Amino acid sequence: MDTHRIFKMSFASVYPHYVQKAEKKGREKKEVDEVICWLTGYSPQALAAQIKQNTGRQAQEMSA
Repeated sequence: MDTHRIFKMSFASVYPHYVQKAEKKGREKKEVDEVICWLTGYSPQALAAQIKQNTGRQAQEMSA
């Protein structure tokens, strides 16, 4: 059985869509970050590092 595609997505690829949707509803990126930190237990610095790390990994995979 194939793994569902959601499990193959990195957080960094989905994160901008969360921010975009929140902004369309009159919310701010800061609020999205607060909720994600609350849900995951990450600090704001750890969240930023996770996004940066996954973004770098995506660039490497695309160039390979």
